[in-house]
Amino acid sequence: MNMLRHTLIVFAAVMLASCGIYTNYERPAQAVADMDSLYRPEARPDTTRSIATLRWEELFTDTCLQQLIRQGLAANADLAVARLQVEEAQATLCQSKLAYLPSVQLEPTGTLSSFDGQKTYSVGASASWEIDLFGKLRNSKRQALASLLASDAYRQAMQTQVVATVADSYYALLMLDEQIRITEQTAESWREYVRSLSALMQAGQADRATLAQAEASRLAAESSLLSLQQQAIEQENALCVFVGLTPRRLERGTMDGQQFPSHLSVGVPLDLLARRPDVRQAEVKLMQAFYAANSARAAFYPSITLSGSAGWTNNGGTVANPGAWLLQAVGSLVQPLFNRGQNVANLRIAKAQQEEAVLQFRQSLLDAGNEVNNALAQWQTARERIRLDSGQVEQLTITLGDTELLMENSADTNYLQVLTARQSLLSAQLSVASARYDEIQGVIELYHALGGGSE
Repeated sequence: MNMLRHTLIVFAAVMLASCGIYTNYERPAQAVADMDSLYRPEARPDTTRSIATLRWEELFTDTCLQQLIRQGLAANADLAVARLQVEEAQATLCQSKLAYLPSVQLEPTGTLSSFDGQKTYSVGASASWEIDLFGKLRNSKRQALASLLASDAYRQAMQTQVVATVADSYYALLMLDEQIRITEQTAESWREYVRSLSALMQAGQADRATLAQAEASRLAAESSLLSLQQQAIEQENALCVFVGLTPRRLERGTMDGQQFPSHLSVGVPLDLLARRPDVRQAEVKLMQAFYAANSARAAFYPSITLSGSAGWTNNGGTVANPGAWLLQAVGSLVQPLFNRGQNVANLRIAKAQQEEAVLQFRQSLLDAGNEVNNALAQWQTARERIRLDSGQVEQLTITLGDTELLMENSADTNYLQVLTARQSLLSAQLSVASARYDEIQGVIELYHALGGGSE
């Protein structure tokens, strides 16, 4: 009776000491401290619907772009690898769940004696079952679950990256198209000017130096046009390869035909915890480190395995060994005593890795906030540039019209002044196109920074 009482007291003490290894993960408060001020004041955080909650089809309404994004999501190699990694993690989780079940082995054997022709055979079976009193299997399963969540977060991160990359590449192609259109107008203006100077030179009203300078400017414009056309082809080829297509001419819209919301809501900073796949992945890694530390603590406690075996021979004998679990239990009780030094070192390593994971999780939030602030600043600045450059285009359009009228009605205004006004107008139009592309790029980067496109 005293032995039983002492055994129960020891068992209860061990169970109480092991309570910590069953603790469930909770997000550390220090990791998300001060996150309410993650956005700059001009970002104006609010609780309205963030653009990250929009499906990518709602934000990118260009049908040609939508077709390319669907093609990219279906055929991009990196995204396909990420999906396979999710399947691997699912199999690992299933394997960790099977550890809760008993393992059974069947071991049939037979022999034939060459001396007297005697035949012997035996059929043996054994079973073992580890009792998870100290959370080793439980923490292993939770680590496997966290690994699955991390793999799925990586898949979602790759999906948002595919959406953003295809959109950015597509709009860069539209920007090159716009630059080509404006440069073609510039080259045509120089051609017209060269033709006019040639006629004036034949009439003795222009000199060869002026004609040569105009011809050099025409050649420079046409050379620039060729470079832009080459960039457009290379951009087209790169986009095709990214979405899994052979290089070809891509159907596309125009820069002026693109429509986006006039107001972009970023939501509250902690939305990033739910929307950003990389932030979720960092937290899942923290979860893995948490359960790895629990597993390191569980190593201080024994693994108790119930096992037994039974067998039959050609003599009809049966062997049973239901008491073998006692030897197994004693062995597992002794093992933590001899491995204590190694277990202490493993626990220290696991705790240090857990602290590292906390710091990395917090840093992922700060990095996400930085990306949101930068993208929003780019979008806001680009919109202001569009307003200013558009005003410049309006004024230069008036200047060009007045200069052309003066040339027709006054001898003091020559064609060079008209051409200069036209060149200034084309330059301002290029600035508007560049600002428009920066605005679109800001929308894409903000959508990506907020975790949009992961669904």
